[in-house]
Amino acid sequence: MREPLRIVAVVGSTGAPSKTRSLADLILDQFTSRAETDVEVIDIHTLNPGLGAALRRSELDEPCEAALRAVETADVVVAASPVFRGSYTGLFKHFFDFVEQYALANKPVLLAATGGSERHALVIEHSMRPLFGFFQAWTAPMGIYLSAGDFDGTTILNPEVYERIQVAVDDVLPVAVMLSQARNADEKLAGSIEASDPTGHENSFDEPDQRCPSKWNSPSRTSSR
Repeated sequence: MREPLRIVAVVGSTGAPSKTRSLADLILDQFTSRAETDVEVIDIHTLNPGLGAALRRSELDEPCEAALRAVETADVVVAASPVFRGSYTGLFKHFFDFVEQYALANKPVLLAATGGSERHALVIEHSMRPLFGFFQAWTAPMGIYLSAGDFDGTTILNPEVYERIQVAVDDVLPVAVMLSQARNADEKLAGSIEASDPTGHENSFDEPDQRCPSKWNSPSRTSSR
């Protein structure tokens, strides 16, 4: 039986209600309609003051640490942020500054952003994709950007958005399922190995007869020319 995909959305909005949260919810709805999922949403602003006051991961409180662990162990990350001064929010970046460097390696990440106008549409390519490139994540080819004109309040009006989200999810799902199955198989194999040898004992090669035939174990070998 296939385990549900663990999908975590990180929303970089500085308050609620939020257009970016509405976009993230719509993306998550598309995932849940297509596959069995276990979904979690992390609203960055709810992690303050603990997140903003910390300079090191060891200084974070338990809610912040739990949020980081959720991202690091997810099968898919949806990274969504509003645009401020041409980039993602400072609190969004501060959160990912605490993520372990290789925790997102090869992890599928779907990028999404909202902004006041279409002039900010390249924020996904110029700011967000390089950030997750540092983490060596697998970022979906299609990012989702919405401007203020796509909303009525926090309600998404533009019907083309739904098509773009469907394409992005279609790109991510096969990769996420493949990687999840491979990881689960590795975990089961590791568990079976541990169960068969609970002491953690590994075969030792200190004794010569364990690594090669006896004819190679002679203290000295002579050769004739």
